[in-house]
Amino acid sequence: MALEQTTTGDGERVYVDRRRIERGAEGPFHVVFDDERASSRWGFYCGSCDSLDTAMDTMGRIQCNDCGNVRKPDEWDAAHE
Repeated sequence: MALEQTTTGDGERVYVDRRRIERGAEGPFHVVFDDERASSRWGFYCGSCDSLDTAMDTMGRIQCNDCGNVRKPDEWDAAHE
């Protein structure tokens, strides 16, 4: 498995897997791991603006805090807004 190494704003080394994605409205979210073996998921990398500043809520919505790229929740209906 070829992972792309990058560094967070805090200087932490993390590994982006560009083959594992979640579809966002503006671009893909790539799964990020905290080790080279991909044994522990760290978060997501926004493919729209190349940011690691992303968040996921309990519904499964992923949002980039830099550009606003968003992935809708796994189970969504109007009552969740």
